[in-house]
Order: sequence, then structure tokens, then C-alpha cells
Amino acid sequence: MEPKKILIITYYWPPAGGPGVQRWLKFVKYLPDFGIQPIVYIPENPTYPIVDENLVKEVSVKAIILKQKIFEPYQLASFLSKNKTKKISSGIIPNQKKQSFLDKTFLWIRGNLFIPDARVFWVKPSVAYLEKYIVENNIDTIVTSGPPHSLHLIGLELKQKLDLKWFADFRDPWTTIGYHKSLRLSLFAAKKHKSLEHQVLNTADTIIVTSKTTKTEFEAITDKPIAVITNGYDTEEVEKQALDSKFSLAHIGSFLSERNPLILWESLIELINEIPEFKSHVEIKLIGAVSQEVLETISQFKLNSFLNNLGYVSHSEAIAHQRKSQVLLLVEINSQETKSIIPGKLFEYMVSNRPIIAIGPNGSDFAEIITTTNTGIFFDYSEKMKLKSVILDFYNQFLEGKLQVNGVGLQRYSRKNLTKELVKLLNKI
Repeated sequence: MEPKKILIITYYWPPAGGPGVQRWLKFVKYLPDFGIQPIVYIPENPTYPIVDENLVKEVSVKAIILKQKIFEPYQLASFLSKNKTKKISSGIIPNQKKQSFLDKTFLWIRGNLFIPDARVFWVKPSVAYLEKYIVENNIDTIVTSGPPHSLHLIGLELKQKLDLKWFADFRDPWTTIGYHKSLRLSLFAAKKHKSLEHQVLNTADTIIVTSKTTKTEFEAITDKPIAVITNGYDTEEVEKQALDSKFSLAHIGSFLSERNPLILWESLIELINEIPEFKSHVEIKLIGAVSQEVLETISQFKLNSFLNNLGYVSHSEAIAHQRKSQVLLLVEINSQETKSIIPGKLFEYMVSNRPIIAIGPNGSDFAEIITTTNTGIFFDYSEKMKLKSVILDFYNQFLEGKLQVNGVGLQRYSRKNLTKELVKLLNKI
């Protein structure tokens, strides 16, 4: 029996690095196990803020890859400032009070001239190419994955032109995502974003989201079916890691300006000042892109001598650090809009057998996951004394050689199980 064909339209694909690539890379890996032929449509000449060549070898040999060239304004903007363009493209936006004229100009252009995002010029040529391909290859189901949300506009136009089923997958929300307010939107631009979001949510056959809060948010906009399929973890072939000799607290991934957890820095400097031996053991380990504001705050708290800033590393190296660090840090922006965000790295954290310290807004969706799986402790931004106490407790367990965690119910978040849920959804309509 010929496998069912699914066309997946995505921007982030190896050699892209970072969390955005993992979701569909892993779905595509396991879809053939469930009788589905994945056909992946990607840009031929993308501008990726993070590159990880090691991920190329993880692409399923059973996947059919289609590529088309794309015009991106980021390619032109990089001539003015490659560093600023790269940071804005990856979501690292300077604190509003510290934005230069060039920062403000880039953000205004990004938010008001390229709606919904700078990949919008890919929509028309993609529709023309894919319309012909879909008809010639008898494809009846497509998936668009955003952000960038311009890819949903490809799905929108194809749905209007052809008789097919369209699944719009939202890895992050659209108009309520944390950085949206930083784009210096005009009233016209803000209304245009809302209008496009409404069109997509009310035209797609099914919406897929990664959190319960995003589902609730979208239910106020559309009556279309909405399914929650979280991100997850995969079986990673990483050598057994010896634990760090230091009491290392590791944050892995982008450390944005708005994620700057003052309660963490305050707790650490107080413990350093109060407990003489703590000073000789503690290490703050940052892996990934870190905003200047976070680094400046660490310096202001006189924590520089305890900082090990490793920068971006490959995904396999990041997995190794997750397994050898003493404690893993998960930090989300303290706002109502970010309650729905479940960082993709959470699930890899959960299977690392290292305790997680998670900080975020009260009512965060990821707090429930951490609690029910017994993989760490969640703190909102008002719980500094509780956080300080837990760090001290973890430190004492570290001294005794007993610092560990025993997760429960983790199998439901495996990439293969999540792909099984996706297949049920794809076959349902």
C-alpha cells in the first residue's frame, strides 16, 4: 500500500540550529514508521541566525526535500549591521531604554514594512510552485509551521486554491508572543497582524499548538478544532557524562533581555556572601546566545568571577552539558503573554536526570509539566526566599553526592509518542 503523502512547509531546517528546527525534524524522522511519506518544503538560501551542521545527518533519508530560493530583507540589512540583524532575527531584542537609533529603526522596519515577518516575500513564489507540485503528486494534506507566520499565508492561499486539508502548526503564538510588543507597530500594522491571524485560524482545517494556554487564547478567535501537541525529547546517543566537579547551574538556550531573573542573581550573591564554601563551588554556566543586559546584570551583582559563558554549541554538545551540569535553569519572561510558552529544551532537561530550577510567570503551562513529572521546582518571580532555600538545599545534596532527580511519566513526551498523536490527528479528518 502506498504511504499517505504529507507536505510540510517549514522555514527552520538543518543546518539551522536552535529550538525552532527540532519539532518538525523529529516528526519527519518518525512519520514513515506510521505509514506517512513526509515531503518537506524549505528555503534554498535561508538566513539562519544559528547554524548547526551536525543536525544535517539527523534528516530522515525517507524524507523528500523540496527547495525554493527566497528573498529576505535580513540579507540586505546585514550589510548595515550583521550583528544587530542576527540578534533581531533570533529574537534577542535590546532593552527598550538601551536601544540605539539603529536598533529602533530595524525594529520599526521589521514590524511595519514586513507583515507578518521578513519571510513574506516567499509566499507568492511558494504558492505558485507548490500548487503545481500538489496537483501533479496527488497530495491532499499540508502542514504549515510557524513562526515565521508568513508560512501560514502560504497555507492560506493554497487552501483557497485547492481541495486539501490544512493543518496550521503554531510552535509559538502570533500576536501575543513576548517580542511582538517590541516591534514598534503602528496602529495599521497591529490591525494587519490581527487580521491575518484571524484569517489563518478560521481557514485552516485544524490548528495545532504546543500549550493549553495558547489553545484557550485561540479558542476566543476561532471555532476550528485545536489540538495540543507539545514538543518533546528524542533518544540521543550521548556518551555517559561525568558530573561537573563544580556546583554548576546551567542555562542552555537563548537568554533574552526580558528573561533576566533578578531573584536568581540576588539569591546567588547572598549565598556567596553568607556561606564561605559556597563561593569556591558555585559556577554559573551559560550556553547559547546571551543578551548584553543579562551579562551586565551578572556583572552588577559581582558574579562575573563565577560565570562560565560558553556561547553557542552544537545540539549534541548541549545535550552533553544538560547531563553533566549539577542543576539546570529554565527561565521565562515574567508576563501574562508568556504563560503559554513551553520552552522546547524543557523536555530534554526532563530526561537528563538533573534537577530543574524553573522561573516564570505565575500560572505558566510548563510549571504543571515540571511538577507532575517530578523533574524540578517552579518559582514565580515573587518567590525569592523559596528559590534561595531550594538552591541551598540542592547545594547541600551536591556536597553529599546525592543531588539527583527521579522523573515520572516521561514517556508520553517522547518524540515517537508525540508523532503517533500527530498521525492520529492527520488521519482523523
